[in-house]
Amino acid sequence: MTAHRSTPQSPAPGPARHPESARPGASEFDGAVAELDAGLAAQQRARPELVFEPEPPPRRLAPYAKAVAATVTGGPAEPGAEIGWGKLVLLFDPAGQAGWDGKFRIIGYVRAELEPEIATDPLINAVGWSWLTEALDARGAGYRNISGTVTSVITQGFGGKEHEPTSTGFELRASWSPELVGDGPGLDRHVVAWSEVICAAAGLPPLTPGIAALRPGRRRPRQ
Repeated sequence: MTAHRSTPQSPAPGPARHPESARPGASEFDGAVAELDAGLAAQQRARPELVFEPEPPPRRLAPYAKAVAATVTGGPAEPGAEIGWGKLVLLFDPAGQAGWDGKFRIIGYVRAELEPEIATDPLINAVGWSWLTEALDARGAGYRNISGTVTSVITQGFGGKEHEPTSTGFELRASWSPELVGDGPGLDRHVVAWSEVICAAAGLPPLTPGIAALRPGRRRPRQ
């Protein structure tokens, strides 16, 4: 008898896998990230006191996201002192989302320590918000549906902690939708504006006329 060899069966085809670049909107997001990176590089050259670091982006807010953190140091006079902090998140949804009025959304965060007499100024929150809108306007970074909060805090110890120094802080949290510039959202301009707000809160001299800086508060040495 002649033995019959069984023909090996090919595995059943699985679901098609699409490379990351084939995802809907991937190329558009990549172009926006290139604009953002160009803005970061420009600020790094203009502001040696600024240090940028990538951060894990949020995964549930949009199909695409990129996040970067910023730290402002004291410059040549105090190279080890950190006097300002910030975070920028870029969100992108090809289908858009309610309240965005577009495909992109930017989330900006700024934090700095202030002198106690400045932190108690009743106008400091309004001034802090104006830093953002004036910086965006000065850089020609169009925006829509902007919203956010500004908080100034004074923390004072009592009882067993009464000898601890009083700490004063400033925080700005905002989000806005960038308007298109040509074929893209012009994110390099938004990065520059956000960086200027961080530097203004930290007390560095402004690079853009009309944006006043505060005197920095007590500097905290780098750990």
